[in-house]
Amino acid sequence: MAITASPPPQQRHGGNFRSLRHPNFRRWYVGSMVSNIGTWMQFAAQDWLVLTELTHHDARAVGIVMALQYGPQFALLPWTGTAADHLDRRTLLMLTQGIMGLLSLVLGVLVISGTVRLWELYCLALLLGCTAAFDAPARQTFVGDLVGEDDLANAVALNSTSNNAGRMIGPALAGVCIGVFGTGWAFAANGISFGAVLVSLAGLKRDQLRNRVRQGRKRGALFDGFRYVGSRSDLRAIALMLFLFGTFGLNFPIYVSTMAVSVFHADAMHYGILSSAVAIGTLAGAFLATGQGRPRLAILTRGTALFAAASAFAALAPSYWIFAGTLGVMGFAAVTIANRSNTLMQLSSDPAMRGRVMAIRLAILLGGTPVGAPFVGWIAQDFGPRWALGVSALAGLVAMLIGLRHQRRSMPQAIPALNLDEDGDASQG
Repeated sequence: MAITASPPPQQRHGGNFRSLRHPNFRRWYVGSMVSNIGTWMQFAAQDWLVLTELTHHDARAVGIVMALQYGPQFALLPWTGTAADHLDRRTLLMLTQGIMGLLSLVLGVLVISGTVRLWELYCLALLLGCTAAFDAPARQTFVGDLVGEDDLANAVALNSTSNNAGRMIGPALAGVCIGVFGTGWAFAANGISFGAVLVSLAGLKRDQLRNRVRQGRKRGALFDGFRYVGSRSDLRAIALMLFLFGTFGLNFPIYVSTMAVSVFHADAMHYGILSSAVAIGTLAGAFLATGQGRPRLAILTRGTALFAAASAFAALAPSYWIFAGTLGVMGFAAVTIANRSNTLMQLSSDPAMRGRVMAIRLAILLGGTPVGAPFVGWIAQDFGPRWALGVSALAGLVAMLIGLRHQRRSMPQAIPALNLDEDGDASQG
């Protein structure tokens, strides 16, 4: 099925924040905001821990941690999508969120006590990745259970603003926390923050959750999602674009940490500022999406073009503050790609297949990390961080070309037929 251009739906009452009129979504949004701040504190602290405390500026180790953390998105793909489609998503999320909070607390205790070793961090990153693999598709499709079809695009965009606000605030708080209290307390803070989302999930009104179609268990159900995506040229094009972007472009921890430490010789505070610069761009992009209707592939293509251009400029940035500003543009482009692909794939998929389609999307977007992150880390380590950003620019450029190719091939189907009314005026048929 081709993606066709259509006018945006009429704006509903509430404008950019219309999804917040749903009580369940408000509770989820507040809990997620707190948890997201803690999560991004941990991500920033984790990269700093690996680069400055467990190794001597080894970018490859950062790449290995990323591979272990995101690899399960692909390895567990058949089961994670099926779980999101067949199990009660609220119960599943309470389980996964609780486990991730516990893992963060364990890491915090190890770091605070001074006993943490790199192999222990690797193990915890793998366990966190396995849990997140089940959490992510359920969490993304759960938004539809909270607001329904009509407000799904707005809810996805608002959910992204919550995540990206956390991405802006979390690393800055992590920099302060590391400088004042030590790295371990950033992990402990994240573990405690999971309590907020657990409270919000427990407080949801079950009778206000939207009914969804659940498929009965049958032979071959695990692979129905692959067959479904494979039969759709539009979903295949998006999947290939996301693979290139996610595998070779979406490696911000490597770019930020290696440029900060190796090129600009920044301290923990300035490292946190760079991470927050990415978040400012992503937050701006996410908020812009809240006021827009159904996305189109053309917006996704423009996002990859902007990401390629920003990556190339970041690779050539002559100073710390110019690099920080360019990271904001990269963040804006990245969230455009992530958000629009999320909404586009959900709204164009059969509701009974959404959990599996979202699991495939996440596996493609993040599951390429075991290949891309170590490769980009090796480039940064042996050739320099600027060359690693060059790889990101090339990936964005190729993804843009794929999007343009699909748009050109589907253009005849995307042009609506014109009928003439009795007065001879053209109208869409």
